[in-house]
Formats: sequence, structure tokens, C-alpha cells
Amino acid sequence: MSFVLVEKSGRTAWVTLNRPEKLNALNNDLLKELDLAFAGLEEDAEVGAVVVTGAGEKAFVAGADISELKDLDSATARAQALKGQEVFNRIERMPKPVIAAVNGFALGGGCELALSCHIRIASENARFGLPEVSLGIIPGYGGTQRLPRLVGKSAALDMILTGDMVGASDALRMGLVSRVVPQSDLKALAEKMATTILSRGPLALRSALTAVHEGIEMPLSKGLEFEASLFGLLANSADMKEGMGAFLEKRPAAFKGV
Repeated sequence: MSFVLVEKSGRTAWVTLNRPEKLNALNNDLLKELDLAFAGLEEDAEVGAVVVTGAGEKAFVAGADISELKDLDSATARAQALKGQEVFNRIERMPKPVIAAVNGFALGGGCELALSCHIRIASENARFGLPEVSLGIIPGYGGTQRLPRLVGKSAALDMILTGDMVGASDALRMGLVSRVVPQSDLKALAEKMATTILSRGPLALRSALTAVHEGIEMPLSKGLEFEASLFGLLANSADMKEGMGAFLEKRPAAFKGV
């Protein structure tokens, strides 16, 4: 049985976490398959965007597999955290846009997986949480670092220290997700977003991801310099000439990624 299913629809790849009987909980085999899937999609020239979701209607990912974590000691727990971080870092560094379509519970490692994606959209029944403190541990796959950067320190500490779940509407208010729709509309929204993104200049998309991911770690002055440098590099591209020409000629752009 494959724990990660990859299907292509045009230039969009759908990555589905596939352990519905365990609410798609992250075990080591699933993490390994997820890492291999994203490594392959990064190299696949036919893929321009990725959507990540969970199998079934109850959960995106309901957390890590506790049965694999309960017997860890200090050294193996640290290694486990680094392994999960490495997989999620790959997703965050993906040079192609990654959309998390959160279709239910996104708890613990599932919330951390969603945080590593570039855009998060959610169904109305989605629930987000980092309940690790109730197990005597802390988030280990990036939650203590990515969540404060996304929603601010106070809101992040509220979630992390209480371990409480937040619903989709609160997640939208906090900026944890960007859009919320009925569950029946989630796939269509993800498809529409991916189609819109894929209509944009591929060089520009890659540069925008780089500018945000790297620039956010810089002082503002350095980040602005970095942005200007990327802007300048794009000015030499055929895509820029095509995009601006298409705008002036009132026609769709035909970007080629050069």
C-alpha cells in the first residue's frame, strides 16, 4: 500500500496522504514517501504547482503516529525531529507553488505540514492544532518556528501552550489560512488557484517564492536589496517582455519560462 498518492491533472500534481484508517497520521514510511514524492515533483518539468491534501473526509493529517514516538529516547527523538524537519523543509523550499488543501483535522505534524506549504486553504470543518504539550513534548517538525512567523508570537503561543484546536474561521482570522470554503468546494478551489498560478510567469513565480522565503530572514534593508536584484534579473527575461507585451496588446500571455 502506498501511503502517498501522486496524481497529475494537467500541470498540477495532487499529493494525497493516504492512511485514512489512521486519519493520515504521519509514520516514518509516510514521511519517507512524502520526501521522495516532492523530490520527484521538483525535477518533473511537466509539473508547475502542487496541491497537498488528505484521503477521506475527516482529516488532512491528524498528527504523528504516537505508536512510533512513545519509545524514543533523547537521541532518537532529536533524530526523528530532524528527519521530519528535513522533509518539511524540502516542501517549503520547493521552487514551485505548493497549496495545502486542508480537509479536516490538521493536528501536530499535520499542522506543521500545512505550515510548510506556501498557501493554505481549508474546508469549513477543518481544525488546526499543536497538541504536543498534552503529550509532554513540543512540536518538533517546525511548528514552534513557522507558526509564530505566520500568525505572530502571541497567537502562536496561545495555540502551542494550550494545545487547543482552532476552527477554520478562527484560522482565517489569524492568517493561518487564506480562504475557507465548504468541504464540497475545497477541491474546486484548489484547482482554480493552481490554474490561476500556472497562468503566471514561471520565472516570476520562482523568484517571488525565493524573495519571500529568503527575504523574510533578512533585515528589511537587505530584503529590499534582494528584491531589487531579483526584479532586475527578471527584466532580462523573455517572459517579462511577453508579459508586458500581452498586457499592452490585451491578450493572454504565453510564458515560456525563459
